[in-house]
Parts: sequence; structure tokens; C-alpha cells
Amino acid sequence: MSIYDSLNPEQKEAVLHTEGPLLILAGAGSGKTRVLIHRIAWLMEQGISPWNIMAITFTNKAAGEMRQRVNNLVGQGADSVWVATFHSTCVRILRRYIGHLGFDTTFSIYDTDDQKTVMKDVCKRLNIDTKVYKERYLMSVISRAKDELVSPMEMAIAAGTDWQKKLLAEAYKEYQAQLRRNNALDFDDLIVKTVELFQNCPEILEAYQDRFRYMMVDEYQDTNTAQFKLISLLAGKYRNLCVVGDDDQSIYKFRGANIYNILNFEKVFPDARVIKLEQNYRSTRNILNTANEVIRNNCGRKEKRLWTENDEGNPIAFRLLPNAFEEAELIIGDISRHVRDRKADYQDHAILYRTNAQSRLFEEKLILAGIPYKLIGGVNFYARREIKDVLAYLKTIDNGRDEIAVRRVINVPKRGIGATTLNRVGDYAAAYGIGFYDALVRAEEIPNLGRSAGKIRPFTALIETMQDKLGHTPLVELTKELLEETGYIKELEAEGTDESKGRIENIDELISKIAAYEESAEEPTLSGFLEEVALVADIDSLEESSNYVILMTLHSAKGLEFPYIYMAGMEEGVFPSYMSLNGENPEEELEEERRLCYVGITRAKKELMLTAARQRMLRGQTMYNAVSRFIREIPDEYLERGNKTRSRSMEKPSNGAMQDAWIQSKESFRVKPYESQTLTVNKASGLEYAAGDRVRHIKFGDGTVLDITEGKKDYEVKVEFDTAGIKRLFASFAKLKKL
Repeated sequence: MSIYDSLNPEQKEAVLHTEGPLLILAGAGSGKTRVLIHRIAWLMEQGISPWNIMAITFTNKAAGEMRQRVNNLVGQGADSVWVATFHSTCVRILRRYIGHLGFDTTFSIYDTDDQKTVMKDVCKRLNIDTKVYKERYLMSVISRAKDELVSPMEMAIAAGTDWQKKLLAEAYKEYQAQLRRNNALDFDDLIVKTVELFQNCPEILEAYQDRFRYMMVDEYQDTNTAQFKLISLLAGKYRNLCVVGDDDQSIYKFRGANIYNILNFEKVFPDARVIKLEQNYRSTRNILNTANEVIRNNCGRKEKRLWTENDEGNPIAFRLLPNAFEEAELIIGDISRHVRDRKADYQDHAILYRTNAQSRLFEEKLILAGIPYKLIGGVNFYARREIKDVLAYLKTIDNGRDEIAVRRVINVPKRGIGATTLNRVGDYAAAYGIGFYDALVRAEEIPNLGRSAGKIRPFTALIETMQDKLGHTPLVELTKELLEETGYIKELEAEGTDESKGRIENIDELISKIAAYEESAEEPTLSGFLEEVALVADIDSLEESSNYVILMTLHSAKGLEFPYIYMAGMEEGVFPSYMSLNGENPEEELEEERRLCYVGITRAKKELMLTAARQRMLRGQTMYNAVSRFIREIPDEYLERGNKTRSRSMEKPSNGAMQDAWIQSKESFRVKPYESQTLTVNKASGLEYAAGDRVRHIKFGDGTVLDITEGKKDYEVKVEFDTAGIKRLFASFAKLKKL
């Protein structure tokens, strides 16, 4: 019996179609990974060298799983197949050839904290008011530009005479200059610089095109414009490009994902073959029918309908609770009952919610019930202070030009080197056009340092000693010696607190990680280890064998599956979120929220419970929200509510009643004039501005008035601010000034 006989007809067709562009529309739970690994096996059976086969995924977890399954299926030769994430692929290419772009091959990879540190310095240099332009806002603007392959110069040209956009372009330019001085790249740069390398060096591009003659890209709906450009460049010569994805699961627009990459695939590749995988092997029929009924309300999608040969299963449970406390009690009680009745283990349950803030009540109830749980999306191991300190030392040893790393550890543990000294070193480095670390090495030459130069010398001597040992000292031994020489562990031991003991345990865990890397890597290097650490994602840390309830946002749940799923907070203004209902493109954003709901529903294998609360505390206010429209989109035949009648809160509201969370929460302010209020509001007889006028707010800056609504006690003003987005404000508090 052939290994391909176990595939269904559509899967088999996708496996055997190897030449030319191919789009596989793979619905949730339709066995797409199975198709990919069988496709690799088939290519090798046809005489294609594994060296010429490439498979790109989005997470290390997915790449590791695929690599293991290919090895199990194919056996000998499979190790030569290139299976990696986008970012690790680009890192491997750039480690060899980034010199063509003026960087050193020992470049650092900056995480979000590193980027924020750089951005703070940029704002200081350019005198940017961070109360008006938050660092994270500037970082997001730059990230979006990189996703679209827009350079600082192109952004500046597009800005024209708009001084605010010109300021953003200048911040982008200075940010990139700082990264280059530090010989560092951020995550977006890994893709952008690889595209730049291929465009500037056609001979390098052709070498990789010849290497990757058969390309497969998983989760194609999550690609951004830069990733699409990278893929199209690599596939440009042989055009044997197979992309696998599901437009109904495109939920990462906020990260730059461009759903039109998959929706318009046939326009870019007119000769593309399209194959739909609609048979689901994961869920019951009721779960799939529910998912189908919700997602069919979207307009921007390719038509498909999931089906299964699995049992019909239980109806979808919907519970409307008085408040969020009782919602949490109900869900935790249901989990306890399953485990007590030996119906399931803790690890078979996942609680999903729209925002991280919703996890608190569930955590409290789980702790009170003595139920083990894991919160996905909390503090990443590599983001903890002690781990970042040790890694910063290792980065400094590996890449002395990384100013962020050097500044982080030059006074850790304390060496008596103050901010004034570091500023003088930084000024000297800028004046002579050298790196910050190089300036430290020349500390004796820097004017006005005095005795501080003597405090700097032991630090640079330590780094130089460690650098000399690179290449012939195992990384574990190097790290232990570093910790010994710096006295980092001794200082933690001297604290003697539970927190310091925990930090020592974390460092021990890091050393274990280094040892595991040295054992598994063919040619272990410090650069290689730091690269591996930089590419780790939160979800990669999920240990499937551990017996605990999983708590996570709906975004984090993508790609996972559990027998029992609880989707909490199914209310208008919560899910779909208030921001999506009142954003710049509410129709597009609502469709993405619906795709997110579809993803949540299709995580469930056996049973799904949807819950909502009549009242919920959000942003310090008690909200009374209508039940989510996503619940109303599910036909009665698939829902079980505990009674036969449809509650009034389930009825679709009239135009007057269909109000989002914001409108409902402010109704009392408009129509209930309590006489004994401590806060008095003096409604103005009129406003100096009108819709369309430009105004200024003390916190949000400048913006344009979109709408003004007159209430009994005040005016509500809707303003689209240039940097803070759309805000709804009460006039008496906002104190807007007309420009």
C-alpha cells in the first residue's frame, strides 16, 4: 500500500501537482501539514534533490514539527530539505552575505525592548515630545513602513509638506541610522534586508533560486508585502511555488499581514492551480456548521465550506451570565466537573478571550480552585531582567558594536560608572564616528573622564578576554566563567530573597538552554545561539505534555486544538471589539474580528462553550453590552442555551438599540441628571468649533472634528487625532482649542 493512498482525493491532487504555481486553500483541521510532508516525499520520489526543496513556516514550533514528520516519513536524505521560518531563513542568508549591504555578519537582532531603547534615544536626538508621539507608536509606524517595503526616503517624499509625516520619516531615518551604527537589525529588517540583498545582488538571488527550485509556504494568509516580495523573488526563475493557507483564518492585520496576498494569488499567477481542502478531521459536525454559519457573513473571502465524517457531537453551549465573575465561576466549574468525572484532563481545556486583560478573573478562580494553569502570552522567559542581562553580555562579546547591549551591562553589577560618564563616552563616539564600545576601549583618551576611565578599563578587559576565548571554549563554560568574573550570581546570592533565588534558577535554565543548543547544533557558535534565542516565539514555549488548563487570547490560539474550548466575553464592544467597530475601516476590521471568531470556534474538537455577561467592568467602568452579533449569526439548531426560548438580549436590536459598549456606558451621563453628584458639569451654550474643524487637545495633540452630538448635560465630540487615532470626548472635559 502506498503512503499516498491514505490521502483524500483533494489532498492527493495537491501532493501530485508539483510544477508551476499552486494555491492550496486549506480549511481549519483539513490536514495541510500532512499534505506538505507528503508533497516533499513525492518530490523526492520523482528524483528531486532534497537540497532543492524549501518549506517556510511562521513559527519554530511548526517548523520543528514539520521537520520531524518529514524525517519520519521519508527517512534518509530528508535532513537536506530546507524547513525553516521566514525570519530564520533570512538570518541564515544574511549571516553569509549581509556584508554586501555594509553590515558585519555578527549583527545583533533587536527585540521590542531593544527597539524601544533605540527609539527613546532617537526622540531625544530629534527633540520629539514623547507625550505626543509615544515610542511604541513611532515603532509601529516604522514597522508598517517596512512591511510595505517603504524606505525612510520614500516616506519623506510621500510626506510632502505635512510636517507631522515628515517628522515620522525623520524618526524612521534616524532609527535606521542608529541600528546601522550598532550593527543591528530588528525583526522587520531581517525580511527587508534580504529583499534588498536580492535586488542589489542578482548573482546571490540566482544562486538561491537554483537552490530552492521547489518552494512551499505555509500559513500564506499571514504574509505581509515584504514577505510576498521575498517569496516572489526566490520563485521567480522556476515558478514552482506552492502556497498553503486559509483566507478565513487571516487574523494578523495588526502585525502587517496582507490578506490580499492570498485573495489575489491567481491575479499574480494567472496560470495557478487552485485546490480546496474542505474535509475537516478535527471537529464535530455541529462545531463546523457553527463556524461555517459565522464566517459566511464575510464578503472578502473565497467560498468554501468545511465538512467532516466525524459524529454530529453536542450542540454549541451558549451561556449568558449576570456578570464576569459568574462567567468565570461557570467555566472553572465546568472544567472541574470534567476532571472530577474523569471525562477529561486539565490539559484538554483552553479558555480563549479577546484581550489579555480578561485573564485576571479566570486566574483568580483557577487559583482558588487549586487548578493548575498556564497563561500564554505572559512574560516571555527571554524578556526577564536577569536573562536579558546575561544575553546582553553575550551580545557584547559577540558584537561589540551593539550599543544597546553594551549600555545595559556596563554597570551590571555596579561598577560606579555614572550617566555623566556614559554621556561623555557617547559624545566622543559621535564626534569621532566610532562605535560606543570602541570609545570605551579608548576611555583614557576621552577628556574629562578622570578616574572614571579606570572603572571602564576592567569592563573592556573582561569583554576582550571573553572574545579571545570564543571558538575554542564551549559556550557553557564561557557563560559560567563570565558569570563568575562579573560576580553576577554572587550578588544575587547575597540578596538571599525568594525573588533572587528564582532569578538564579532562571539563569541556570538559560545555561541548560545553551548546553542543549551546543548538543544539537552541527557547528555551535555564540552568534548561532543568540540568533536561535532571538527567533523564539511565545507560543513555541507551550509544552503539550504538561497537565494544565491553558489561558490565552484568540490570536495566540491559532494553530492549536483542544477537546474542550471556552470562548468568553461574547459581547458587542468586547468581541467584536469596540476598536474594530469604531476604527477607520469598520467593515474590514469587523470581517477580521469575524475571522478571529471562526479561528476560535475551529480550535474545538469535542465541545465548545460560548459565554457572555450582562455586565462587565471594562477600563474602570461597568458596561452593559448586547450579546455579540457572532452569537446571533449562529442558527438556533446548533445552539443550546439551557432553555427553549430566545432571551430578549439575544434578539437583534433595532437601529436605536444596536449600540456599542461606549454608547451604552454613557447613556446614564446623558439622561440621568442626579442632583447629589459631587462632580458638576457646566454645559457650554455652544462650541467654538464644528465638524470638519482642526482642533488641539492637551494630551492627544492635533486632530479633525468628525462629529458633534448634543446630550442633555454635555456635548460629545468625535475627533480623529493625527497620532492617537479616533477618540470620543466630552467637550467640558476635553477643552479642545480650535486651530
